[in-house]
Amino acid sequence: MIDLYYWTTPNGHKITIFLEEVELPYTIKPVNISKGEQFSAKFLAISPNGRIPAIVDRGRRGDPISVFESGAILQYLAHKTGKLLPADLRGRTEAMQWLFWQVGGLGPMLGQNHHFSQYAPEKIPYAIDRYVRETERLYSVLDLRLQDREFVAGVYSIADIATYPWIVPHKRQSMRLEEFPHLYRWFNAISARPAVERAYAKAVQINTTPTVTEASKVILFGQRRPPGAVDSPWRTSGTQ
Repeated sequence: MIDLYYWTTPNGHKITIFLEEVELPYTIKPVNISKGEQFSAKFLAISPNGRIPAIVDRGRRGDPISVFESGAILQYLAHKTGKLLPADLRGRTEAMQWLFWQVGGLGPMLGQNHHFSQYAPEKIPYAIDRYVRETERLYSVLDLRLQDREFVAGVYSIADIATYPWIVPHKRQSMRLEEFPHLYRWFNAISARPAVERAYAKAVQINTTPTVTEASKVILFGQRRPPGAVDSPWRTSGTQ
C-alpha cells in the first residue's frame, strides 16, 4: 500500500495519474497547502523541503520507504512496478532525460509564469513577459519533440505523466494550444486516457475550494527559511 501525501497541483497530479495507470493500491493523505499543512512536523519528516507530493511505501518487506520530489517518486514507482519506464537502455535514457527536462525546466518556468501572471501582488510586465516567452519556447521544444512520435519518449512513460499536468493550465499560461499541433494532438490523447480522467476526478472531490486566496498567499509565497535551527518553525515574511 502506498500512502500518497497530495494536493491538487500539477506535481500532485503526476502521482495519482501514475498510480491509476498501474492500478497500484494507494491511500491519499491530503495536505492542504493553502492552510500550511505542508509545514507540519509529521509531513516535514517525510518531505524535508515542505512540498507535495511525497509517498510512504508500506507495501514491501522491511521498513517503509518514504520518497519526496515528484520526479524521484515517479522513478521509484516505475522501478517498483516495472511499468511506464522502458526496460532497454536507450528507451530508459530517453524517458529519464525528458523527465529531468520537466522537473528542471518546464515545471519551474511555468510555475513562475503562474506566479507573476496570476498571484503576484504587483504586476511586473518584464517578469510576466519573460516567463510567458519562456513558456512559449518550452511548448515549442515539446511540440518539435512530438512531431514524429506518439509520446515524449516514443512509448507512453513517466515522461508523459510528468509533463501533462503542467500543460493542463495552458490558458492561464497565455498559451493557445492549437498553435502547437503536435503538442495539441498529444495533449488530447493523454486527456482521454481513463487513468487520467480518474486521477482528475479524485482531485475535484478532494479540493472543493480555491487553494490560492489572499489569506493563503502569505503561507504559500512567504517562506523565508526552512527548518534547521533549534526549534525552528518555518518562518514567513509579511503578516503571518
